[in-house]
Amino acid sequence: QVQLAESGGGSVQAGGSLRLSCVASGLLFSNYRMGWFRQAPGKERESVAAISTRGQSTYYSDVVKGRFTISRDNAKNTVYLQMNSLKPEDTAVYYCAATAPFGDWYKETNYPYWGSGTQVTVSS
Repeated sequence: QVQLAESGGGSVQAGGSLRLSCVASGLLFSNYRMGWFRQAPGKERESVAAISTRGQSTYYSDVVKGRFTISRDNAKNTVYLQMNSLKPEDTAVYYCAATAPFGDWYKETNYPYWGSGTQVTVSS
């Protein structure tokens, strides 16, 4: 049984930083591309970032590029999302997801495995 467990969310003021973590179990972690998505109230879920199986390639949405950094530690079955220079519009529930390393990284329909999410709230 695949499980993805996010942590590290919370409340922060604009300009601050948070680091999200996602621990995976029940799968061979190093075989999976990992992604982060988010969903703000009243909006559709959107892609944030993804990282290839060994971390050699990273992908970012335009709205977070230069502020967020995705990384992974395959020895710990963990993927991270370092979020700096946070803005109120970054407020959302953040989800990690796992997929085989094929197809478009930003398409949530490509990801069969999902965590339950962690709330990030950025106040102005």
